[in-house]
Amino acid sequence: MSMNNSPNVFLDPSPNRFQVNVINENHDNTVQSQGDPDSQRYEETSFADDVNRLRIGYKPENRELYDNFFQNGDAAKTDGSFHPYDTHSNTYYLKTFGHNTIDAVPQIGYYRNTGSISGIKMNRPSLMDIHEQLVKNIAVSSGSADKFTKADGNVGEEAESNKEEETKGGFVKFGWVKGVLVRCMLNIWGVMLFIRLSWIVGQAGIGLGVIIILLATMVTSITGLSTSAIATNGFVRGGGAYYLISRSLGPEFGGSIGLIFAFANAVAVAMYVVGFAETVVDLLKSSNAIMVDATNDIRIIGAITVVILLGISVAGMEWEAKAQVILLIILLAAIINFFIGTVIPCSNDKKARGFFNYQASIFAENFGPDFRGEEGFFSVFAIFFPAATGILAGANISGDLEDPQDAIPKGTMLSILLTTVAYLGVAICAAACVVRDATGNVNDTVVSGMNCNGSSACALGYDFSSCKTQTCDYGLMNNFQVMTMVSGFGPLITAGIFSATLSSALASLVSAPKVFQALCKDNIYRALHFFAKGYGKNNEPIRGYVLTFVIAMAFILIAELNTIAPIISNFFLASYALINFSCFHASYAKSPGWRPAFRYYNLWVSLFGAVLCCGVMFVIDWRAALITYAIELFLYIYVTYKKPDVNWGSSSQALYYVNAIDSALELTTVDDHVKNFRPQCIVLTGGPMSRPALLDLAHSFTKNNGLCICCEVYTGPRKLCVTEMNSGMATKQAWLTKNKRKAFYAAVAADSFRDGVKSLLQASGLGRMRPNTLVLGFKKDWRDASATQVENYMGVIHDAFDFDFGVIVARISQGFDISQVLLVQEELKKLEQERQALEASIKDSEFEEGNGGIHGFFRRATKLNITKTIPKKGNSIKTISSMHEGEFNQRLLEASTQFKKKQGKGTIDVWWLFDDGGLILLIPYILTLRKKWKDCKLRIFTGGKVTRLEEEKLMMASLLSKFRIKFADINIIGDINMKPNKESWKFFEEMIEPFRLHESCKDLTTAEKLKREAPWKITDAELEAVKEKSYRQVRLNQLLQEHSRAANLIVLTLPVARKGIVSDYLYMAWLEILSKNLPPILLIRGNHKNVLTFYS
Repeated sequence: MSMNNSPNVFLDPSPNRFQVNVINENHDNTVQSQGDPDSQRYEETSFADDVNRLRIGYKPENRELYDNFFQNGDAAKTDGSFHPYDTHSNTYYLKTFGHNTIDAVPQIGYYRNTGSISGIKMNRPSLMDIHEQLVKNIAVSSGSADKFTKADGNVGEEAESNKEEETKGGFVKFGWVKGVLVRCMLNIWGVMLFIRLSWIVGQAGIGLGVIIILLATMVTSITGLSTSAIATNGFVRGGGAYYLISRSLGPEFGGSIGLIFAFANAVAVAMYVVGFAETVVDLLKSSNAIMVDATNDIRIIGAITVVILLGISVAGMEWEAKAQVILLIILLAAIINFFIGTVIPCSNDKKARGFFNYQASIFAENFGPDFRGEEGFFSVFAIFFPAATGILAGANISGDLEDPQDAIPKGTMLSILLTTVAYLGVAICAAACVVRDATGNVNDTVVSGMNCNGSSACALGYDFSSCKTQTCDYGLMNNFQVMTMVSGFGPLITAGIFSATLSSALASLVSAPKVFQALCKDNIYRALHFFAKGYGKNNEPIRGYVLTFVIAMAFILIAELNTIAPIISNFFLASYALINFSCFHASYAKSPGWRPAFRYYNLWVSLFGAVLCCGVMFVIDWRAALITYAIELFLYIYVTYKKPDVNWGSSSQALYYVNAIDSALELTTVDDHVKNFRPQCIVLTGGPMSRPALLDLAHSFTKNNGLCICCEVYTGPRKLCVTEMNSGMATKQAWLTKNKRKAFYAAVAADSFRDGVKSLLQASGLGRMRPNTLVLGFKKDWRDASATQVENYMGVIHDAFDFDFGVIVARISQGFDISQVLLVQEELKKLEQERQALEASIKDSEFEEGNGGIHGFFRRATKLNITKTIPKKGNSIKTISSMHEGEFNQRLLEASTQFKKKQGKGTIDVWWLFDDGGLILLIPYILTLRKKWKDCKLRIFTGGKVTRLEEEKLMMASLLSKFRIKFADINIIGDINMKPNKESWKFFEEMIEPFRLHESCKDLTTAEKLKREAPWKITDAELEAVKEKSYRQVRLNQLLQEHSRAANLIVLTLPVARKGIVSDYLYMAWLEILSKNLPPILLIRGNHKNVLTFYS
């Protein structure tokens, strides 16, 4: 029942799932349907019960527009002029369940990829569109059409070419019968069916022969099930096995197996053509018409054949498909002809060649194996197996199928069943009718009284005993043309051989370039991108055809079928193994995106299939298997090293996630231990590129050792903050990855900087992987900042201590923040682009406008103040004369990279004044383990009594040796608590003077009023109460200047400001005086829990 009271709904004789009616939005309801056609309108949507198709009520003038929008329940291609909630000529609202809304109803168009050839990618309203306050007159930007047709980015070249091809008309697409079933059956019924199957059953016997066929069928059936599962887990494009593997396991496996599989198909062309040529040469022999000799004739005929096949392939898929249907008819007629021939009474001539119709004695004699020469079960299996490798012939042209998800499972599995039955039938019938050896001489009959010794031929009246001492020309073991002899009409079998070999060769000749083209389009191997280009309405890979032709021609020159067959067996088996493993891996990863429509698969069966393929590879030829794996490993390493910029949502990614979750959960069961402590840091870098030196310093002691999270707090209007934050998340994490920083990026939007950091301190991390240390830069501009900013900065330090975090405050002379430099560089880049564009305009107009025109351009250039960029000495930074931001701060930029460089020989001076659990000692120790800091030695400074300097030094040396921390020197400072000199103290007093209240100089009422108005100021009482501590900070700076002025890095105990006792500005003054005019310095305070131990 409709939930909309629109009269149009009830007038519709066929109620639908939902109905959209264009309604004039007019305050006068009485003229709603008669209003101005250009007035505002909205879409009125109502829902009904039974039909899942969108119907649209329209005005007469809009009929064409709406007819163009929906077709067969699916979004049809449009010119971008209509959108369910966004049109370019009118404003629309969507009325759903009787309410005005732009909330969109479910449609397939929203889930398409950009450039999909099956329909237009549509763009649903964003969450912000439906969450923010509704603006009645929705402004439609001029770029709406682009947003509509290119919703998730620019359409790539491939998508554009696909669209162009489709609009040309005649875009050929195949159904499951013509595209998969026929193609697979023709490829499986290859050369082996007519000219090797009788030899295989002669060698292995009926029993083992059936096992060989079933073993090969087991491999291909399991692979077919896995292929069907993968193919029905989403839209399948061209590329067959390569596409399935690469989208499941990622580009590393896909790229390596793609080349191997394409090469295997190219070699398969040679195998089938050589089989065809062998048959032709046998006919020439029987007619005594050999051109040169048997081997060279095979080469000549093979070369001519592959050229003809190449011509058919280049002509296009439509011609190739027609040829395949004709070849299938001939092939089926030949197979039926063979079975008819087995029941036609045989002549004496055929009996002399070993054919006696169905005989129980022959069946019994041929049931067991009779391996001759160097042949064995697995060598015979290796020769037969390529006959089963055609199962991917349909999948390989997946891009040319109407519905790959339906066609590939149905056509592949049915073709395996039909061809297996045919193979078993031919093998058993041949072995039940023909003896293994026959002379072909009608006079070799049994002499009376002769002892047959169980020979079935002897019992049937023929003596072929001479074949035991010499090689005969007939019988299962000797004559490859047994099926021709047995058949009712011999030439039809010959035609069947031609059909089977040529159809298989043609299918492989088409498959190899298609797979190779898909591989090249993905640009995994940049050098091969030349072969990605397609031609014609079906995007034919002409260049790939030529390459396949060259490879096939090279192997045709071998001219030996039994040599070529095992070569491709391993390549196909490697492909099958990875397809099976892909199915297992995707199932095992339990990704929510793994939802194949084909249900008849099992992950353990797929794993068994993968292991079986690998085992068969080694059994067939262990040397070839090792070479195959070596090639695959090399290609895998190459692709991994190159890191192609693709993201296909592979099962490897899903498994990484599952493993990470499992590891994190397992880690929660492990209790913390001091020996396993590692600094896990929240680093307040803002954007990581804004304070690279702070990130580099933190990264120096967290890389491969602990957690590092670069954090940024956005403050301001929530909507703007969230928008900016979300848009920058991926970019900033990518910057960390690109710059090889093993760190995460996290951002929060908050009302204040302190609130944001407080959220990060509480919520960052996962399980045991939680931060324990806060790293932040010293607020260099604290004297110029507002009281609120200083309060927020100090509040962050207080909050960190409250949440049991260690705190590291870092300072370098130039400061960490280079965001202004980045802005200037961005402006310079834009201005340089404008200058280049202007120069190009000048050159273009030089001959058109004459000298006056040129002068005009230069006058405009002068107004813009754009001049050529001048490189500065020693750097690549460019300056522009029109910039009024001041001179470029070269020293700041150099300071931002100082921790990227290798630190020269020097010292890290550790001023361990108070025991904080050992963090102040652990951080510099970790630094000395890094390559950049390994030449720096630790010097330890600590306080002590003047009368016990040596004893204190020995005690400290003993403690450090127990901690197994190497040091270069220990210094005991006995005069830390002396008063600082007058100059230093005067500087400190002058520094805090602007922030003092001086309430003691005023009456009580005035003093109280000042305290209320400026509670952040330093009172005289506070200054007097902590005077000794202030003396110590100033004195420490003097000692640091005296002892550590030349150090590479200073690590100093961070003083703690007791809450409510030490004001924010006084504490900032302490930090300022402590770290002033010194090398890079880290002020560290642990959380007073042990991070060092001397116990084993």
